[in-house]
Amino acid sequence: MKYNLLALDIDGTLTNSQKQITPKTRQALMDAQKKGLRLILASGRPTDGVRPLAKELEMEKYGGFILSYNGARVIDLSNEQVVYEKTLAPEIIPVIGNLARQYKIGVLTYVDGAVITETPEDPYIQLEARINGLPLRAVEDFAAAVTEKEPKCLMTGDGEYMGKIEPEIAAALGNLSVYRSEAYFIEIMPENIDKAVSLEKLCEYVGVTREKLAACGDGYNDIPMIEYAGLGIAMANAKDPVREAADVITLSNDEDGIAAALEKYFEL
Repeated sequence: MKYNLLALDIDGTLTNSQKQITPKTRQALMDAQKKGLRLILASGRPTDGVRPLAKELEMEKYGGFILSYNGARVIDLSNEQVVYEKTLAPEIIPVIGNLARQYKIGVLTYVDGAVITETPEDPYIQLEARINGLPLRAVEDFAAAVTEKEPKCLMTGDGEYMGKIEPEIAAALGNLSVYRSEAYFIEIMPENIDKAVSLEKLCEYVGVTREKLAACGDGYNDIPMIEYAGLGIAMANAKDPVREAADVITLSNDEDGIAAALEKYFEL
């Protein structure tokens, strides 16, 4: 087999515009797993937002992995072992909450399988909860509600405004990883977290070189893993910088691009 591992972004890559895995893509991935290819769902989503798709692909049976929170947590589904994890320091949570109030934007994180926020009426926060299939829980004090170490916070607001304030938010948070995953989302992660860093840890855990890893995505946060992998695949619907970073370009997420890539580039 040419590649042992395949890392897949979810939204805009694995799933189509309806946020679903098409029958053709699912069958192609099931066939590939049966031949020994191990899948990694690599997403900015929280772990609980990735699990239903991993279950749909029966990844626990075939030794698959979830790389969630953009790489801040990696789980081996065959035994539920945490391969790698990095969390935000508890003292930074009140700072993040205060910044959200200062800039009059939304902020959320994930506690006990729910999206928690002070502003549940925020349409972008409602969208995040809906995408991940998680309940939305309103809290009076964001920082007080975060009782355990969390890998990620997410700020939400109008895209144009978020573009203007992103550098200020990043400067206020020092060395934390701060970037926009969508125009209306500012992700806040621990220092030095991206999909490539975590995939390197995972390759060490599995005992394979990066040359045996393929990665496929469409968004800005997929660029590090596409550049790191032995084969970097961009979807036809990917942003231009993602396409430029990739080795090859497959069909779009609405044209079963993953299935097409498996057929063309993998010796299964």
